[in-house]
Amino acid sequence: MSNKRFLNIHSTIYAVFAIVLFVIPNLFWPFYGLQLNDKYAVFLSQHTSIFLGGIAIIGFMLNEIPDKSALAKKFMMGLMLTNILGVIITLYACIIGVFYGFGWSDPAFFVFLTVLSFKQWKNNK
Repeated sequence: MSNKRFLNIHSTIYAVFAIVLFVIPNLFWPFYGLQLNDKYAVFLSQHTSIFLGGIAIIGFMLNEIPDKSALAKKFMMGLMLTNILGVIITLYACIIGVFYGFGWSDPAFFVFLTVLSFKQWKNNK
């Protein structure tokens, strides 16, 4: 897959989650077993959308990176490592019982994005 297509897909996924976590956190988090009981918890969800949205923006802005360039390789590695961090943190939340219900899908989601990022990184070697 071309870098442009990959980055548009990856960035769209992150943008959707950023918007959802900012606009409707009280509707979204209960699917994962989390309750937002006060304005501070809502704000933390919205604060998280900064980083998800930032990754989306960076991906959209750099989607013209030439295939097989040194920058593309480094950027894909950065996305892959970011997604691996997502696997670790969300799997931890499942193991300690913070996430339940639909929460198992979060580590699976990050594994999926890690695999896609790895394939794209390998495609740029």
